[in-house]
Amino acid sequence: MSTHAKRERLLLADLLEAAGPTAPTLCEGWLTRDLAAHVVVRERRPDAAGGLLVPALRNRLERVTSEYLAKPYEELVQLIRTGPPRMSPYGIKQVDEAANTVEFYVHAEDVRRAQPDWTPRELDRVFADALWSRLEKGGRMMGRKSPVGLVLRRPDGRTVVAHRGAPVVTVTGEPSELLLFTFGRQGAAKVALEGDEDAVAKARTAKLGI
Repeated sequence: MSTHAKRERLLLADLLEAAGPTAPTLCEGWLTRDLAAHVVVRERRPDAAGGLLVPALRNRLERVTSEYLAKPYEELVQLIRTGPPRMSPYGIKQVDEAANTVEFYVHAEDVRRAQPDWTPRELDRVFADALWSRLEKGGRMMGRKSPVGLVLRRPDGRTVVAHRGAPVVTVTGEPSELLLFTFGRQGAAKVALEGDEDAVAKARTAKLGI
């Protein structure tokens, strides 16, 4: 049975292939080639990918990323599609599912929603619940930089407190849309915001995410 991560991986590869190397994405300053190189480096070069979080490794990350950017775009897409190299921890299904489900979902939407004619995907309940579980576990990490209190709410009323504070803004939407919101894609997320007008404006422009 295909895992969520594998399904989203293949979708991302298909979207990148269809868009070509110079299409826009929701990642500020990145075209599809930049996004593809980022995904490949993160998965295949752990010696450099640490620079995503550790400033001391940033120069190495930039150097290695430049090397991958110079590769043919079709090769980058194929490296994403075929999955992690042998002996990679990402090759373990449980690790792949935990580390890549959200990563690939968000980046697939980065490609889809940068196009003028995009429409929201209809996700099955199992996948939606899996994304909600990630919000329950990681919502506070994603919302820690919010300048206002932030509550995430599903249409059925279930909530996650992403940031404690006042005034409070409540963001309502499907788990997939709430996830995009907390990953800093507020402008592309199909959600409704409730709260003080000034607080809502701050929530819409906050630097959320890791």
